[in-house]
Amino acid sequence: LTAECVSVEDAAGSFIYTFRHDYSPEMARRGYFTVDKGSVTVNGVSLTVCRPTENTFQVCIITYTYNNTNFHAIKGGTVVNIECDIIGKYLARIQSLL
Repeated sequence: LTAECVSVEDAAGSFIYTFRHDYSPEMARRGYFTVDKGSVTVNGVSLTVCRPTENTFQVCIITYTYNNTNFHAIKGGTVVNIECDIIGKYLARIQSLL
């Protein structure tokens, strides 16, 4: 699954990244969705989700993470790889068996 960075905001030395991804009910049924305080992996970096919507989510990055991962190269328009929280996939799988 991929997402596009739509904004990067400076937050007093940290950074708030907003990402937009395609949404479909089928993908959501298969566990591809984000939830507040759930996990998401962006380009291999595991992070906590903030302010999710149906097709967007935010992550807050501290300076250390910004400097020591690929986040320093991500800006508006950058396409990234994302992996949604495994718990959502587990729940989707269990529901499909009921």
